Amino acid sequence: MRHLRTLPLLAALATTAASASNLDSDTVDTPLPVVIWHGLGDTFAAPGMQQVGELVQAAHPGAFVYFVQLDSSADGDRRATFYGNVTEQVAQVCADLAAHPILSTAPAIDAVGFSQGGQFLRAYVERCNAPPVRSLVTFGSQHNGIVDYRTCAALDWLCRGAMALLHGNTWTSFVQSRLVPAQYFRDPADLDSYLAHSNFLADINNERPLKNETYARHIAALDHLVMYMFEDDTTVVPKETAWFEDVNGAESTPLRARKLYQEDWIGLRALDRKGGLVFRTTPGDHMQLTDEILSDVFTEFFGPYKASSTESNAVGEL
Repeated sequence: MRHLRTLPLLAALATTAASASNLDSDTVDTPLPVVIWHGLGDTFAAPGMQQVGELVQAAHPGAFVYFVQLDSSADGDRRATFYGNVTEQVAQVCADLAAHPILSTAPAIDAVGFSQGGQFLRAYVERCNAPPVRSLVTFGSQHNGIVDYRTCAALDWLCRGAMALLHGNTWTSFVQSRLVPAQYFRDPADLDSYLAHSNFLADINNERPLKNETYARHIAALDHLVMYMFEDDTTVVPKETAWFEDVNGAESTPLRARKLYQEDWIGLRALDRKGGLVFRTTPGDHMQLTDEILSDVFTEFFGPYKASSTESNAVGEL
């Protein structure tokens, strides 16, 4: 029996080995897909977002770029940055990425989030992460929330309407389930209200007594979380939220001095210990980015998949 089946078996093994070798070669040479989530008041179809995608492809020819969109129309997508339940929006993106024919079959993806898109992508990593994110880059994101709301342009009625509802009504169930910026509002002087009523941020930052261990495991498994803070940011208050810094009036507590880090509520300490937590600043006000800065970060942190990277980042090995 051995002699009759040895040759077909060897042939099958040889074919399998050749296929695996080709897959490994393709995996190393082909850049990972990149997912981009825009910020408040922006849209997937905006020229600026499309230019970001072009910069990704210039840095890594052949890279597939996917723009998160919460509505098929640009107007509807922009409206969804102001109005909607963020928990439901993140769940929609989880489902969209898991069903996408290219993203769902990739070994991993890279991701970049602008402003609120950054913490929303972090929520994606924590809550579903299928396909898994290798490296996440955020620009001016509100990782530790905001203590004030943005100023709207005089004729931006969509923005002005949302902000009018937010002031004085932040913790009502109506606002927390419908107005996006309220769902990452966090006032250190009134943490009781925040912990009791926050629909989104208190959960993804694991600030309530019952911790979700999956959140920490998924963040710790990243290769890199790169957090950019705008040096002259006047839109996001406080700007240090981009680095998870806790600012309460004149008192400021950096991330590494906080319980969130020291008790590793969401995996940031584990990620930091393996060199994957990156703090950076960039000149200018909110979302004032040069092509050079974007190209440099895409070149440094995105690109081809290394098969050993995600395996070596297993939490059990930290």
